[in-house]
This record gives sequence, C-alpha cells and structure tokens, in this order.
Amino acid sequence: MNSDNEMSGEEQNDTVGLAAAVTMAWLANPHTRVSASDVPAILQSMHEAVLSLTAPTSEQAVPATSEHTPAVSVRKSLANRDRIISMIDGKPYASLKRHLTAHGLTPDEYRARFGLKADYPMVAPGYSEGRRALAKQLGLGRKAVAAVEEAGAAVEQAAEEVVAKAGKRGKAALASARKTLGIRS
Repeated sequence: MNSDNEMSGEEQNDTVGLAAAVTMAWLANPHTRVSASDVPAILQSMHEAVLSLTAPTSEQAVPATSEHTPAVSVRKSLANRDRIISMIDGKPYASLKRHLTAHGLTPDEYRARFGLKADYPMVAPGYSEGRRALAKQLGLGRKAVAAVEEAGAAVEQAAEEVVAKAGKRGKAALASARKTLGIRS
C-alpha cells in the first residue's frame, strides 16, 4: 500500500520522464545558453517543479467552503409582493423553486447558503394569493364530504316531494317523481 506521501514506481517514472521532456524542450530553445555542467541541476529543479505540481496540496484535499455573496439584501429581495429577487443572480421571480433547481439547489440549501431564516418564502406572496383565489374560484380543494352532503340533501328533498305527491294522486305522482328524479320510463 502506498501512503499519500509515497509514489509508486510508475508514477515516479512518469514525473521523471515529464521533467526530462520539459528540460529537453527548454534546452532545445536556441536562445537558452546553459553549460553542460548546469544540465543536471536544471533537470533536478524541473523534476521538483513537476512533483510539486502533481502532489496533492492540503487545499485540494479539503474542499474550500467559499462564502456566497448575495446579489441583493434580504430586505430588497422581499420588497415587492409580486416578485422575489433571487440572491443568486439578482433577477425577480414569482417562484424561486424552478430557479433553484436550475442551479442545483433545494430551498433548504438556498436558505443555508445565504443564512436565511426557515420561514423565508420561496413563492412571492402576491403570486401565492392569486393562485389561491383561482383555486377557490374553480372549486379545487373542497372536501368531498360537503359535496356528498349537498347531494344527499337534494335527494331527500326530492323524495319528500315524491311522497307528498304520491299520497295525492297515484299514477300522476309516480310520473312526477320520475320526472323530478330524472328517471325515464
């Protein structure tokens, strides 16, 4: 097993070969004037440079947590009821959810990145109210029980009318009951 500081023989050969190639290219330049006695020292310094470039540094081993600078202040991001201004790019959005997924973030990660409270909205209040009003107008979200109770009350009322008419006229009452209940004979 190799520890982090040790290199395998193959990796060592690669760095030596790379250092030799860089040194030969540098020496092949007609403007480079070096005596033959200085070549081993140059090759050694090139090898050390290649090793320093290929060795992992402590900065690479630990990912740096960079501070994300918000594009706008929290107060400015919530200044408009119809739009929330993104702290990532400073652009206004009715809902930040799709914008955040485009940047690979969840709402919780966005809040954590910019130090926002847990109740920071992801949807503009005005947009949310408009959607709520539209849903109420369309009748969405009503309980099915209320609809069943209304239908049950209508059936009971129709049944009472049928019973009242049946007591009076017989066949005419039966026809009226069928008409009221929508039954064809």
